[in-house]
Amino acid sequence: MIVKILRPSAAKSQSFNGISYNLGKVEMDKGELLKTANFGALQGLDHLRPKDYFNYLAAWSARSARIKLPQFHAVISCKGRSHSKEQLTEIADRWLRGMGYGDQPYLLVFHKDTDNNHIHMVSTRINKEGRKIKDSFEQLQAYEVLNQVMGEDEKYKAETDLTKAFSYHFTTRAQFMMTLEMQGYSLKLVGTGYQVSKFGKQLASVELAEVDARIKLYDKNIDRLAQLRAIFYDYRKIHDPAIIPVMAPLPGGRSAKPTAYTSEMAQLLAGKFGVEVLFHGTTDKPPYGYTLIDHAKKTAYKGNDLMPIAEFIKPSLQADAIQELANTRTKRANQGADRLDGETEMLEPKGFENEGDTVEDSKTLPETTSHTTWMPELNIDISDDIDDEAILGRNRQRKRKARTNTR
Repeated sequence: MIVKILRPSAAKSQSFNGISYNLGKVEMDKGELLKTANFGALQGLDHLRPKDYFNYLAAWSARSARIKLPQFHAVISCKGRSHSKEQLTEIADRWLRGMGYGDQPYLLVFHKDTDNNHIHMVSTRINKEGRKIKDSFEQLQAYEVLNQVMGEDEKYKAETDLTKAFSYHFTTRAQFMMTLEMQGYSLKLVGTGYQVSKFGKQLASVELAEVDARIKLYDKNIDRLAQLRAIFYDYRKIHDPAIIPVMAPLPGGRSAKPTAYTSEMAQLLAGKFGVEVLFHGTTDKPPYGYTLIDHAKKTAYKGNDLMPIAEFIKPSLQADAIQELANTRTKRANQGADRLDGETEMLEPKGFENEGDTVEDSKTLPETTSHTTWMPELNIDISDDIDDEAILGRNRQRKRKARTNTR
């Protein structure tokens, strides 16, 4: 379950644009207005327009002239369809009470136009007395309240996730840390152990001796690695392994630097086979390595155990071009050998195949030459693009033509 508080635009300081956005979803049949609360006389009227809610919140917020951004707009989202619109409505109601908005006028709008069910909440930050509702450490408080609503104890959850991490096989401390970091935890080495935190709050701790003891039990699964290689080569033609930068969205539509890397192949392995791919390196350069977290077998592998990084991220088109070139050259070599056999057969005189023929008799045969086809070893660095013209273009054809002095 995720909760996010959305910030209003400073350009629309007195606007409750969250109302027009959400009720616009309702008009397009992409959302459903599930509940309105504390709107006074408006509660008894039918066929209300978005402007009616807008005017009510604006009048309520006018009790304080100091607050320039009065709108409160938040979203609670579940994974997939794990919670219905009715369940999300109940969760949102209880969450708003915990955040101090239980007596405020608010709307709850369920959205059904994404893969994950979610509900929007729109209200005002100004209370009946004209004071601003406390918002110190608001995002941290939002998760604390949500956890209380969901009946989750943060420390119990952290201990459970820690136990689950120890059920994995790993070869380094870093791999152990990755199994927790993927779940949103951060680990800090203090003294002889790690402090495990989430959203800035320490929830658990673990001794290095426990991690090292688990490392000693590691047993590399050769058969599983062979299976993953086979999967990789089977799917690489339709799922490109070439790396794709993951961009962090910035306000105002500004361009962002990549925060991580992924690929079609990495997404396939995670979604279809339960194998997470974590690329290592700085965000302004291609990754220098990678780690596989195999959730299906609860094992972490160094990337090189599967294959070198250069092979793992080599674009499919480049690999296909190399293979096509090798196949073409092999075919030409075979055709040349077949042609040579035919020529030799034509040069043999009739009757020479008799058992009585001697070595001296063979001296009367015309002299023939031996043809050998040489295929150079292909050694192409992934950092260089393939020169298509050199492989298939006119320059390569010209190289096979005899040069003639025309002067």
